[in-house]
Amino acid sequence: MSERVTPAAGGRNGALRIMGPESRGMVTLRADLADETIAAALGDVLPLGVPGRREGRHDGAKGALWMSPDELLLLCERDGAGALVARIGEALDGLHHLVADMSDARAVFTLEGEEYREVLAKLGPADMSPRGLAHGEVRRTRLGQIPAALWLRGDTRAEVICFRSVAGYLHDLLWQAAAPGGRVGYFQRADGPPA
Repeated sequence: MSERVTPAAGGRNGALRIMGPESRGMVTLRADLADETIAAALGDVLPLGVPGRREGRHDGAKGALWMSPDELLLLCERDGAGALVARIGEALDGLHHLVADMSDARAVFTLEGEEYREVLAKLGPADMSPRGLAHGEVRRTRLGQIPAALWLRGDTRAEVICFRSVAGYLHDLLWQAAAPGGRVGYFQRADGPPA
């Protein structure tokens, strides 16, 4: 079996610390999330519950991210993804769904620092203002030439999820956008960004 190849781990660049790409357990679940039967069946398997629209929930290494009206991305320990897939499959047996271990297909970058909104705003079309994307929210978008998902964990922390095949590109893109001397300061203005 071949070894997974990832670009070099990150570090501090300017006011932002970029970590990753990190390998985590990631499970995709596609189902009718509004169906009460499915929500009830998932009750014991997903202790965090089914997140609402654009919501991300977490408890330590476990997370549940809303990706679309019929899709969740579940985060867990790297070696626990297979067991989670089996438990969900058992819970939803006989109900229309798809569940897959995506751990080898995706990578996660963590951004730490007050300027993470500035860096991400340089790279994609998503409204990165606090009004456009609040803490705890998840948003699918594009960064440069690739699709990515953003999860804002707080004032100074965000996570970016991408396909592992483009993790090197995203690493370099984030590093360049955070470079010293490139500070925009748009979200730190005294009067704030335009409403």
